[in-house]
Amino acid sequence: MKVISKIKNCFFYKLPEISQWKEFFNIFSKKEKKIFSLFFCLFILSAAFLNLNYYFKNTIVIAKSGGEYKEGLIGQPRFINPLYLSDNDADRDLVEILYSSLVKFDEKGTIINDLAKDFQIKNQGKDYEFLLKEKIFFHDGKPLTTEDIIFTIKLIQTAQYKSPQRIEWSGITTEKQGNDKVIFHLQKNYSSFLETVVHLKILPKHIFQDIPPENFPWTLANQEYLIGSGPFKIKEIKKDKSGSTNKIIMQRNENFYGKKPFLEKISFYFYKNIEELLTGAKAKKIDGFSISDARYLKDTGKQGFDLYRLSLPRYFALFFNLQDTKFAKGKEIKKAINYAIDKKEILEKVFLNEGQVVNSPILSDYFNFSEPSQIYEFNPNKAKEILSEQGFRENQSGKRIKILEKNATFLFKNNLKYGSKGEEVKELQKCLSKDKEVYPEGKITGEFGNDTRQAVIRFQEKYAEEILVPTGTKKGTGNVKLLTRKKLNQICQEEPEKIIPLKFTLTTSNKSPLTEIAEILKKQLESVGIEIEIKKISLSELETNVLAKRDFEILLFGEALGQIPDLFPYWHSSQKEYPGLNITNYQSKEADELLIKARESVDEKERKKNLELFQEVFLEDSPTVFLVRSYYFYFVSPKVKGYEITEISQPSNRFSKIKDIYIKTKREWK
Repeated sequence: MKVISKIKNCFFYKLPEISQWKEFFNIFSKKEKKIFSLFFCLFILSAAFLNLNYYFKNTIVIAKSGGEYKEGLIGQPRFINPLYLSDNDADRDLVEILYSSLVKFDEKGTIINDLAKDFQIKNQGKDYEFLLKEKIFFHDGKPLTTEDIIFTIKLIQTAQYKSPQRIEWSGITTEKQGNDKVIFHLQKNYSSFLETVVHLKILPKHIFQDIPPENFPWTLANQEYLIGSGPFKIKEIKKDKSGSTNKIIMQRNENFYGKKPFLEKISFYFYKNIEELLTGAKAKKIDGFSISDARYLKDTGKQGFDLYRLSLPRYFALFFNLQDTKFAKGKEIKKAINYAIDKKEILEKVFLNEGQVVNSPILSDYFNFSEPSQIYEFNPNKAKEILSEQGFRENQSGKRIKILEKNATFLFKNNLKYGSKGEEVKELQKCLSKDKEVYPEGKITGEFGNDTRQAVIRFQEKYAEEILVPTGTKKGTGNVKLLTRKKLNQICQEEPEKIIPLKFTLTTSNKSPLTEIAEILKKQLESVGIEIEIKKISLSELETNVLAKRDFEILLFGEALGQIPDLFPYWHSSQKEYPGLNITNYQSKEADELLIKARESVDEKERKKNLELFQEVFLEDSPTVFLVRSYYFYFVSPKVKGYEITEISQPSNRFSKIKDIYIKTKREWK
């Protein structure tokens, strides 16, 4: 209070001049000066805090242009050309960013406009009309028009260019209306056609129109041809001394037709394997990377990245070859196998519970369809019960076998002798001819001649204890009477006992996670008495021999659906021959009709209804045991903001909203 009183007396409550400041400080003692300084500092800090608090309350953090995002990829890019998209994820990732489509998927898997300003479906689903946005340019500054769209489709449809997409665009005609409108005419309704359009990446006609098929650029060797209209464009490709690509740098496309990306650059670093990739992540050389194997989650979780679990419409399943008679008519055996499999164990041990159990061909949980009314829950006792009802009993080693009873095909009822003729003589000759020592001539004539008589004598003497001894005779007579007939009926006219083991060969790839799944399945099926032999082969052999020739009993494999479910290629009877994807040879008139209705329906509710009905028919027939589907894991540095994707139809779709992610930020008044 003493200090405050002195201040009042000095300034009379008026703003001090410089001379007064000096006088002001002179009136304080050394201790009072320290106290005043403390209060003054507190005042300044309080004012600053209030100002900052006001600033933060009335401003928001927003994305700022700039920054570089670094993505790590496994493998080497090969065909960065939308015409030749392979199964190589690196190729698809780069194409997704460099090139644009008429429409695309958003973060929830819904189709939205991309190059198209608007689109309409007409003529009961047979015509698709797209109106382009204004001022669309390729990376080299040339305008993108309907000419480029039609040109790209013609390349795909021309056999000499050998595009894998040719089948999808077969029979589709295009109509151009000016530079901004294009119409696709379909021969039949196709509910998933929009997804086909999503995968149509547009090539620049002015670059490729004069290049013949044999010289068409496929690879990175032709960097000048990597011209698209996507949000980023190629800036530099770096290679090591061996010629392998180790880095690709992309820069922002300043002429992008849509909202410009926040990022200034994206760099892709290429690693030989997942171990090298994780080493790069640990060293903070990259800001993002993806893996599909849950076993590496523990390692990656320690690297300080945010984890995004992306849902994919893919699953693993057991496919029965219905061309095999054991499965063609053995519906109950297939059901028993369904009950014997514990899918949760597979999900836990192979995928660390990072995924979902699958019970239906339409992936009910992914596409938000109704679950099937019939689900084969794990029930080994039920499996054993079915197998027992089918006549397969457990032997001493725990393996199930079926014993076929002996059936007499022919019984000798009459006495036969030299000169006899007819069907019974013919059966006698057939019987005797089975033993070369008894009837070496083996003639089947139906006439009881000398050769036959000598054969009967040898037969009687061979089994003398049962035929001759009881009558006190030492030598055969050559006449077929009671005791001879009895032995003939015992030896010759019975089918031998037939034992059928319940054993199957399970064919799969020699790659993880299929090998691990196969071992678990073997253990589970053998626990109910079904013997399993695992056949592990390379992916190339799987493609050329197993799938092409349908050469398997049970196949453990994976299948991938699109974002718009179309099950026609996988289960319609017209697709059972290679290269069709109906690898089980499944045939059902009712299922075929439902698949056609679902494929041709433009109405989403009607398509859903038909697919749900299909799943009921399909699961009753049980041509497949659906197992599990796993998540796709995407790791992103915490400094990267704006990533919101949850569902993708293929790994490259994780970049479908690349223009919305950012690293740099700024504050803006509300």
